[in-house]
Amino acid sequence: MGNYIGALDLGTTSNRFIIFDERGRIMGLDQKEHAQIFPQPGWVEHDPMEIWHNTGEVIRGALAKTGLTGKDIAAIGITNQRETTVVWNRKTGKPVFNAIVWQDRRTADFCDTLKEQGYGNQVLQKTGLVIDAYFSATKIKWILDHVRNARRQAEKGELAFGTIDSWLVWNLTRRRLHVTDASNASRTMLFNIHTLQWDSELLDLFGIPASMLPEVRSSSEVYGESAGLFSASVPIAGIAGDQQASLFGQMCTEPGMVKNTYGTGCFIMMNIGDKPVESQNRLLTTVAWQIGKKTLYALEGSVFIGGAVVQWLRDELGIISKSEDVEKLAAEAADSGGVYFVPAFAGLGAPHWNQHARGAIFGMTRGSSSAQIARASLESIAYQTLDVVRAMQKDAGIAIRELRVDGGATVNNLLMQFQANLLQAKVIRPKVTETTALGAAYLAGLAVGFWSGMNAIKRQRQIDRIFSPRIKGNDVLPHIHGWERAVRAVRFWASTP
Repeated sequence: MGNYIGALDLGTTSNRFIIFDERGRIMGLDQKEHAQIFPQPGWVEHDPMEIWHNTGEVIRGALAKTGLTGKDIAAIGITNQRETTVVWNRKTGKPVFNAIVWQDRRTADFCDTLKEQGYGNQVLQKTGLVIDAYFSATKIKWILDHVRNARRQAEKGELAFGTIDSWLVWNLTRRRLHVTDASNASRTMLFNIHTLQWDSELLDLFGIPASMLPEVRSSSEVYGESAGLFSASVPIAGIAGDQQASLFGQMCTEPGMVKNTYGTGCFIMMNIGDKPVESQNRLLTTVAWQIGKKTLYALEGSVFIGGAVVQWLRDELGIISKSEDVEKLAAEAADSGGVYFVPAFAGLGAPHWNQHARGAIFGMTRGSSSAQIARASLESIAYQTLDVVRAMQKDAGIAIRELRVDGGATVNNLLMQFQANLLQAKVIRPKVTETTALGAAYLAGLAVGFWSGMNAIKRQRQIDRIFSPRIKGNDVLPHIHGWERAVRAVRFWASTP
């Protein structure tokens, strides 16, 4: 067995290959961004072939940087942007259309129609999900309905569907394996989280042939071996959607433990144990992971635009040249000066679920500065997280005393401190903030015996910094009320022709 575990982190904006040692330390990594394609307002696509090509690039890059070969890698785990939908031809191996990204809103009107027809409760009870364009089912249907000959080919068994994990495993194994894991399957709006099987009634509702779907496997097992990109065959031994992988990487293994990943979006998850609980506060119930025959579940609240707001400041407004410059610029302002930014570029996620909402900035005066706009942008990430945590506390019936955090934006101390102030709870940042990739590595390592068990993994977790509230709860309330007012205004604008 090799001395290292590799993790493919297939994100919304980039692919990365990260190599970990037995203590969970990063030994090397490589990263490559892929193009974001916006054919129409609200539409977001990726080129699946570019993602596959970049996967090879980052694997070779990370190995070259560390001087390692495939023989040094005991196994690889895969974690991926969830819901993003790829449909490809089984014979040619080529996609029939670009990948439709989780942020894409093109099927929003169809989702509204389904809700008006009364399918909301059926979908919620079976899948734990609300009907929304966010999930894979309506994206698959759109491809079958709009790509020439796609439906005919699908009905003949010639097409395959997969989220990005399935697409990569298919290619890594030279078209031998068409699989996914239960965590990714639970995000398609086609998977029954009670029976842990694809649901025939939902397939009929969305007009999707069962032959398109991947085999659902556990999150930690040897699925097969990667061929071609390594100098030796390497077991593919772990798969989990990015947020579930992060929950596992943070070792939130007991009911009531909560994490937030600050990535392109923000994704807050709470472990709720081995029984799914239907949310009463517009959160999602999802499979956390499946190891062996044991399946754990989680409550989740998804914020569509988190760290992406910083990219918008950089790429569209041009008030920063690099993403990391935002903290310095925001710190030039003592506060936001009454400016509130609701970055609903792709609608509002949990707990609002308004897919027609769009972004807006409120409270600006002639004296509002770029620093205040930058600060309001960072604060919007924390406010959206607060909305989800409040709903989560109501569903769980417990007060959250700590939030384990990870993802790129956690390096921003200003944001982390503001988050602690809003929540009136500790925000705990680990030394290894790449917990999404780390979770995939842990799942793969457990499957091949690289780690002896969960206790061995828990013992090596290290904390970088704990942010505690610096102001009292009553002093935070006026700021929260301002945010709530801004959200109401955005929702009103979306509902008014």
